[in-house]
Amino acid sequence: MNNLSSKVYQTAFMQLITAYERWFKGISKRPTFKRKKDGDSFTVFHSNGVVLIRPEALSKKGRKVFGSPQFQPLKKIKIPTLGTFRLKEPLDANYATQTFTISRQGNKWFVSFIIRAEKLPPLSHEVVKPTGIDLGIINFATLSDGRIYEAPKPMNKAKHKLAKFQWRNRNKQLRRSAKSPTISNRAKKFHQKLANFHGNIANIRHDFLHKTTTEISRKYAHIRIEDLNVQGMIANKKLSAAISDLGFYEFRRQLEYKQTMYATTVEIVDRWYPSSKRCSSCGTLNKNLKLSDREFYCANPSCGFRCDRDLNAAHNLSIAPAEFVRLARPEITPVDKKEPAPLEKSSKKGKKREADTKVV
Repeated sequence: MNNLSSKVYQTAFMQLITAYERWFKGISKRPTFKRKKDGDSFTVFHSNGVVLIRPEALSKKGRKVFGSPQFQPLKKIKIPTLGTFRLKEPLDANYATQTFTISRQGNKWFVSFIIRAEKLPPLSHEVVKPTGIDLGIINFATLSDGRIYEAPKPMNKAKHKLAKFQWRNRNKQLRRSAKSPTISNRAKKFHQKLANFHGNIANIRHDFLHKTTTEISRKYAHIRIEDLNVQGMIANKKLSAAISDLGFYEFRRQLEYKQTMYATTVEIVDRWYPSSKRCSSCGTLNKNLKLSDREFYCANPSCGFRCDRDLNAAHNLSIAPAEFVRLARPEITPVDKKEPAPLEKSSKKGKKREADTKVV
């Protein structure tokens, strides 16, 4: 433990305590060991309290100036117990923080820090009425007002190039073995390049999801999405790769936590509500609708409604009955925030007894 700063080990032990507390409360699973190759990161903090990070600037004569409209920003940051490092992007404002997390993705290093700030939500939205969002593979998101978002599908485009790259370097080994006790430099370069390749794919997906959810949250005040069984959908071998590449669960998670940032209301429609098979005009169910049918047609001859399948499902989500709709909240609720137990009927004499409850 003398190799690194004591702050690195202190934060690691504090995070381990938090992980076991969450496991004891039933919030998460038992913590496991982290592999060396996955998620390289560590956290340090300033023991004397909050520190001020301010972007230094140089004038044309080379002097340090602050608040000047004409300056060349210095791309540097001072991290406690580690020293001063050069940044790829300059700091754009003053920040007050205490904790710094350094992480690695491929051959790129990132620093993130927590600041105490409140984002003021917008006072009004362009669309106030409930807006349904239907997720799909061909069109990523179809809104009830007719807007369509198409996903970039980065893994689908890069899988052929990735397969060739891995096949050409299939004999390279990063781990030591009896035949090759040393690790070659070319093997290190290959795994570093492979990590950068996967990092670029993940960045494309995250960039699309963040921009899409932010745009939807800014425009629509009342959002309704379907409670999709993503784990069950991935079990389908023909659709698992496409569904994993789109990131349905991450899309829902970002909409949920951006409610407080943009003053939106996100509601979840029950997964057993027949949004795809129900006619949005008359309410008749079309039980003969197949997954390959891209156009919905009403089974009622007197109605004759025809519409795009995804658009019809989005309309049904926006007008779903109240008994099928609930507010979006995290799937795992902490024990100390669960609702009190309901009244239970006694097995003797048919009397009611109140269960022991604890309100926190």
